[in-house]
Amino acid sequence: MSHLSILPTVIRDLDLLAASLVDLGCDPSPAGVLEGFAGEATAVDLKVRFSAEQWIGWCRQADGTLALVGDLQRLSRSRPLQTFLGRLTRRYAARLALQDAALELPMATIDLVS
Repeated sequence: MSHLSILPTVIRDLDLLAASLVDLGCDPSPAGVLEGFAGEATAVDLKVRFSAEQWIGWCRQADGTLALVGDLQRLSRSRPLQTFLGRLTRRYAARLALQDAALELPMATIDLVS
């Protein structure tokens, strides 16, 4: 990795994020450290291997959101990452909407089907 970057997101729920990652075929690891250039390291609350050599993670910010952490300089050139993040945010939004609906309609049965 060259330099680790932190990119703010609107994702707040770590469990929904982990479930969304699993939906996309990932195997998220709770907590850990992402290592960068020259020993740079950033603690994360959740991380996932994006490719054979690259990890991305999320860390909790003071405002409660989860920021995306990774070697974004190198990853930003990755078309697959852009597609992956788009799919992930849509999956997260769908799960969040279903969670909210379940709170409003506690007697309903709601399932997310791929």
